[in-house]
Amino acid sequence: MKKVCWPYFDPEFDNLPERIYGPPCRVCIDNDSMEDCTVIKVDSVNKQGILLEVVQVLTNVNLTILKSYISSDAGWFMDVFHVKDEHGNKLKDQKVINYIQQAIGTIREIQSTVKACSKDVFNNADQQSEHTAIEMSGTDRPGLFSEISAALADLHCNIVEAHAWSHNARLACVAYISDQSTDTPIDDPHRLATIEDHLTTVLRATSTTTIQTGSETASPQEVKTAEFLEGTNMTDVERRLHQLMLSVGDFDTPSFEPMSTSLPSGSDEDNEEGRKTIVSIENCHEKWYSIVSIECKDRPRLMFDTVCTLTDMQYVIFHASISSREGRSFQEYFIRHVDGCALSTEDEKDRVIKCLEAAIERRVCEGVRLELSAENRVGLLSDITRVLRENGLTVVRADVETQGEKAVNAFYVRDISGNDVDMDFVESVKKEMDVIDLEVKNDRGGSTPRPSSPQRSPVGLFSLGDVLKSQIERFSHSFISIN
Repeated sequence: MKKVCWPYFDPEFDNLPERIYGPPCRVCIDNDSMEDCTVIKVDSVNKQGILLEVVQVLTNVNLTILKSYISSDAGWFMDVFHVKDEHGNKLKDQKVINYIQQAIGTIREIQSTVKACSKDVFNNADQQSEHTAIEMSGTDRPGLFSEISAALADLHCNIVEAHAWSHNARLACVAYISDQSTDTPIDDPHRLATIEDHLTTVLRATSTTTIQTGSETASPQEVKTAEFLEGTNMTDVERRLHQLMLSVGDFDTPSFEPMSTSLPSGSDEDNEEGRKTIVSIENCHEKWYSIVSIECKDRPRLMFDTVCTLTDMQYVIFHASISSREGRSFQEYFIRHVDGCALSTEDEKDRVIKCLEAAIERRVCEGVRLELSAENRVGLLSDITRVLRENGLTVVRADVETQGEKAVNAFYVRDISGNDVDMDFVESVKKEMDVIDLEVKNDRGGSTPRPSSPQRSPVGLFSLGDVLKSQIERFSHSFISIN
């Protein structure tokens, strides 16, 4: 019998780089070097998108990135973050520290690791795994979010969680739904197709109206359903919202007049200057990089928004420097396209600039924030948004979640024309709702709610207060304020 020889494969071959260079990723969390912040150092084998994955882990636990230095040339990724927690303090929570070290420390398996860890850090991971995800994007119009909520209620779907962004006359929404009667995921293909068709019809009504008013182009209306993956957390949702907004072109100004979500024309010039976003791009011919410089108002999750956009546009970040002072953020990215080329044309540079400006702006909402909490029930979101719509208020951003038996709703609202809602108007409505308590915040930069006027309220105000009180009390008996 002829002897057969086989080549030998070392079972440790896959781990050879680790044996030569050390672990694939090292994470150091230092609370001693700086007096006012925590320093997080990351050394890892480089790969496309690794910076976004690291920033996403930090954003998951609501850390504010004050300063950062990134270098990822020559196959190795080195990064330093100066961070504070959501209360402006050093990172002391050992549970959060362990999560960061485990999630980033196994960066090659970061997707599965984050999902496994996020269950312990975030309360809504388990509930999301039991429901069906539905994504919607298209041209926005006043009251559209309310119409979507009503359509899902008509289709006997229970909305467990929903997040919607509106920017530049475009809407993106991610919702998690279950069957109304069984509270289980919807997996029947025929029913999912019916849901998609029904919601697409609701979204396309915007395109029809737009075409009739003379617009030549309209954003593509798209609805997709899928069973939700277990353990996905909030930053996964936000990244998807960014992607949906990018897909419908919210970085382009529509040919029709959009509902404004920016500062009103009467704002102070100082406020306007303080909010101005400046994005520029120039090429470094010696190293074949394109240098993206960003200056804008500082805020939480800003680095996540910009890195997410560059990554989803298929650009690789080789070096970066991020800092903030006096309420302004300064970011500089050295990038190339995934094909290894720098940005070569003015059209390409212009598109990147517009997309980054949109990414920075779309999360920021100018308007009145309403926070409500109530015993959860089928159709609750539809009823609340219908009352708001019928009384001249439109939702420009929504975050709806279920926490145990409670439904927690947060809305940014403006009037039907896209203007600010008068705070006297809102405060008076709040007073008239004796039994129903809700938190009202004015998020317009630089302003504080004015005290309610002692003068008699106008007729419209009395009508809104009566309707809100009567209709909301009718379908819910246990609203509570959010702490």
